Amino acid sequence: MARALRVLRGFLHLGGLRTALYNYIFAKKHQGTFILRVEDTDQNRVVPGAAEGIEDMLDWAGIPPDESPGRGGPAGPYVQSLRLELYRRASAALLDSGAAYRCFCTPQRLELLRREALRSQQTPRYDNRCRHLTSTDVAEKLSQGLDFVIRFRLEKGVEPFQDLVYGWNKHEVAEVEGDPVLLKGDGFPTYHLANVVDDHYMGITHVLRGTEWLASTSKHLLLYKAFGWQPPQFGHLPLLLNKDGGKLSKRQGDIFLERFARDGFLPEALLDIVTNCGSGFTEKQMGRTLEELISQFEVHRITTHSALLDLEALPEFNRLHLTRHIENQGLRQRLIRELQGLVELVYGDQQVDPDVLEKEYVERVLLLRKGHISLLKNLVSSDYSYLWVRPSVSRQQLQTISAEADEIGKLVLGLLTRQAGALTVEELNKDLRSLQKQTRETKYSSMMQLLRLALSGQQHGLSVAEMMVTLGAKEVCGRIRRALSS
Repeated sequence: MARALRVLRGFLHLGGLRTALYNYIFAKKHQGTFILRVEDTDQNRVVPGAAEGIEDMLDWAGIPPDESPGRGGPAGPYVQSLRLELYRRASAALLDSGAAYRCFCTPQRLELLRREALRSQQTPRYDNRCRHLTSTDVAEKLSQGLDFVIRFRLEKGVEPFQDLVYGWNKHEVAEVEGDPVLLKGDGFPTYHLANVVDDHYMGITHVLRGTEWLASTSKHLLLYKAFGWQPPQFGHLPLLLNKDGGKLSKRQGDIFLERFARDGFLPEALLDIVTNCGSGFTEKQMGRTLEELISQFEVHRITTHSALLDLEALPEFNRLHLTRHIENQGLRQRLIRELQGLVELVYGDQQVDPDVLEKEYVERVLLLRKGHISLLKNLVSSDYSYLWVRPSVSRQQLQTISAEADEIGKLVLGLLTRQAGALTVEELNKDLRSLQKQTRETKYSSMMQLLRLALSGQQHGLSVAEMMVTLGAKEVCGRIRRALSS
């Protein structure tokens, strides 16, 4: 059974969501387990509340982990700072076998090495000085109480590995890097040690992660070899970039999930757009559900090309999924409650009539406007304010537009009284043109202006026919009667 892993730090953004989603889809495709592990070994980068926020956002997105810090599981704890003793024992085992060594170089010496490399226009790297210390040298320095870190001895001649996405790969890390730190002076591990140890003890079989870790995989495989452990299969996902090929910006929280949830986007729309711009599926189409993504996913179909994300298309993705929610009886009930809350929030101080908050009315608005709105909150914008706040329009105001206001009102009331079936925009447009011909001198544009004012209190907005269909015959008749009697 596949045990797919996603390691996260900080708050969840679209890139992290995509990686988590691919791991989730892979696990579910193979009847496996999706595991969330929180990396917090770099205490300077720990963000309070971030771990809880990550789980909350994965739950919101509909891809909850099977095992995690919040849910627990047989391989816990799932927070790396709670597993320090495990890393200490692992690094001690490498010291005993000679695969690792203590490094006593001070931060000042390492900084001088870095500056010298930059001055020589070379990539900074550790010079492996402490690798050559004898046991006597080490014992003497320990007796002096000197601080140390534990480094891994990189060996030349790495073996190639087959990446699930990039195929056969290998990186001769010993030729371009110094020996990496495994355990820092504060007792916390680096990512290289922690991820290898945790993957082993958690029984991880597959890891899908960002392509930025591809070059480090050979180093990790050397660690697995030093421990004598079987590594998982790795797949590295290509970059997720802006549509112009630039890096996704994290400034002002533009790509963090909390922002999209706050703005009213559906999680299904986000899952759809981050997979639609990439690869790994038998088809490329908009509007896919999570179940369809799982059924269409094939890891060998993921290409090495960067995925270009066009966030300007997100409203259209959301419109498709919002329409599906409205059409679904169960999902529609949640939208009704949410829209009722939005109406009270936005128009609560404008004496909203209780009638417009009734379930039947709100449900009819949703069904009639499906496919026309991208976000649920569109329905409480100024264009749709007429749905929730009955206008205060007087007969005198209508007569300033046409002296035939009373006659026009009676014609419309008669038309709606005779209507047997549901109102449609197409039929109403024809009927309203016919009614205009029965007036003495009112132009069609003036009649529409008059009716729009009576129905919405607005001079501009949706067509009168659309307003009448959305409001319904009963509400339209009520508004016209009130306007003519005031």
